Formats: sequence, structure tokens, C-alpha cells
Amino acid sequence: MPFIKPLARRTLLGAAAASLALAAALPAVAQETPVKFQLDWRFEGPAALFLVPAAKGYFKAEKLGVTIDAGNGSGGTVTRVASGTYDMGFADLAALMEFHANNPTAPNKPVAVMMVYNNTPAAVLALKKSGIAKPADLSGKKLGAPVFDAGRRAWPIFAKANAVKDVAWTAMDPPLRETMLVRGDIDAITGFSFTSLLNLEARGVKTEDIVVLPYSQYGVKLYGNVIIAGEDFLKKNPEAVKAFLRAFTKGVKDVIADPKAGVATVKERDGIVNADLELRRLKLALDQTVLTPDAKAEGFGDVNAARLALMASQVSDAFATKERVVATSVWNAGFLPSVTDRSIFKK
Repeated sequence: MPFIKPLARRTLLGAAAASLALAAALPAVAQETPVKFQLDWRFEGPAALFLVPAAKGYFKAEKLGVTIDAGNGSGGTVTRVASGTYDMGFADLAALMEFHANNPTAPNKPVAVMMVYNNTPAAVLALKKSGIAKPADLSGKKLGAPVFDAGRRAWPIFAKANAVKDVAWTAMDPPLRETMLVRGDIDAITGFSFTSLLNLEARGVKTEDIVVLPYSQYGVKLYGNVIIAGEDFLKKNPEAVKAFLRAFTKGVKDVIADPKAGVATVKERDGIVNADLELRRLKLALDQTVLTPDAKAEGFGDVNAARLALMASQVSDAFATKERVVATSVWNAGFLPSVTDRSIFKK
């Protein structure tokens, strides 16, 4: 065994101890909180709101390891967050309310922590040649939508507000919705306005030949999509949820400032998307659901308590839930960034 002088030995031991201390400290500094997040739908233009902060490192800067997956409808996203498969998600508030009221004893019920689509994007769409120009014209007509469509589920609210009666419904898979309208199999459809409008155009229908009746403009003041988190995740990781919303809000500002760059980020995630089409979809979504007078009045990300309570009552009636929806059980504003940080409107 080679001889090591006492001073050299002390130096080596000191260096080894320092290395071990540094190695022990590094994981604590670099450790990220993993967050599994599911969207409500495919990677389309509006997904830029989440993909941009991920691509720009805003989540990582908040020490979050965020993975973002596509979804197949708000109901599915709510269920998967409730099951713990995902920690957080993006879903229609009505679907969340329905889950709460139909599963009152379920553990880990998701909670809405940030409002994104201040107005529901749900709308009725028809072709002008059908003679449909206003809600009253829908009485006695044949409408179509997937069974889980937000507009279809909230139809009783729209029908009551506009005295529409005797409507017959046809169900179909999402890809067939606009096709059946163009073929004349049905008189009108319900869907997210910025999705169905562009889908009709993609099927050869000119914009000027399409009638759009947005729910929000015809007496239905429902909120749209929210960011949700499971109860367990909220309790165990409250600071992570706050950090997620801070990073998300920063990304929203970037998308509003440069929608084209936002869509480029979506295309990086899903190379088959049509960038021009998705840019239009994103701009429509921002104008119709995010940058609205209601959102400006209530503050981006927040809600109006009276409006939320009214929606809870309307959803309870329209969805015929097992129990009444309790507005305060589905919403928690305690994780929102400051009002100043959530300021997305030009002054």
C-alpha cells in the first residue's frame, strides 16, 4: 500500500467529504415536481397555450417536470384526473360540475383552479341554405353532435333561453359531425365554434355560407374550459400548482403577443397539423373565449361568484345530475397568480 503523507491524506479526505456533500445537495436543488397534464382535445391551435410555456422552459424554471398529452373530450380528462392517471388537466367546467354532482362520494374529485375560456365556445352551426338564421328557426329541426359534445349536453339551457322546441337529435363520432351537415343528413350541429367552423370550411363550405349561433350571444352565459387539478395533488403539492399557473400565464401572454409562433410550437409537437388552419383556430379561440369583455371585467383566470352559482344551477337542471352542483366545491381561486401577473389585456 503506497504511503500518503498526513497533509495529503487530510486534503484528500476533505475533498472527498466536500464531493459527497455537493452530491447530496445537488438533487435537492435540481429536483423537479413531476406534473402529468392532459388536454381536452387533440394538438390544435389552442394547445399552444400550454405547449408554449413548456417549450420555452417556463415550467422548468418553476422546477416542474410537466408532460402534456392530448385528450379525447373533457369528460375523459376529468375522469382521468379523478383516477390519478393525470395530476392536472384542461376541461370544460360543465363536465367537471357534472362529475362532482354525479359522484358526490368519489375520492380525489378534480377542482377548477383557473378559468381559461371565460365564455363557452359552444355554438349551433348550420348552412344558410337551410333557412336557419336565428335560434327560433331551430324548432322542429334535426340536430346532430357526439353524445359528449359540450353544446349537446348544454342544449337544454340554450333551448330554454331561446324557446326552441321539438328538436330531434342524431349522434355520431366527431369526424362525421360536419360531414353529415354538408351531406344534408341533419339541419344543424352543435360544437365548439372555432372547431366546427374550420371543419366545415375544410369540407368545401364557404365561410359566408355558414350560420354560427354562439351560445354566449344567445342567453347562455356558461363558462368554458378551466385548468383542473386532483384534490390529492392540490393537498400534497400546493406550491407546484401555483407555480404551474404562473408559468402557464406567462405562456398565455406570449401566445397572445405572437399567435403564429405559438402555432409553430404546436406543429413541433404534431408535425401533421396545418399551420395556417391552426393559426386561424387559435385566433378565433382567443377572440371568442379568452380576450372577451367578460374576462376583462372578471379578470383573466378568475370567475364571478354569482355567474358561477347560476351555471351550477343550470347544469344541475340540464344534466339531470344525481345531486345539485355546489359551486364552491368545484372552484378554488386560492392558487391563482396575482391580479397584476394575470393582466393580459392591453391598457
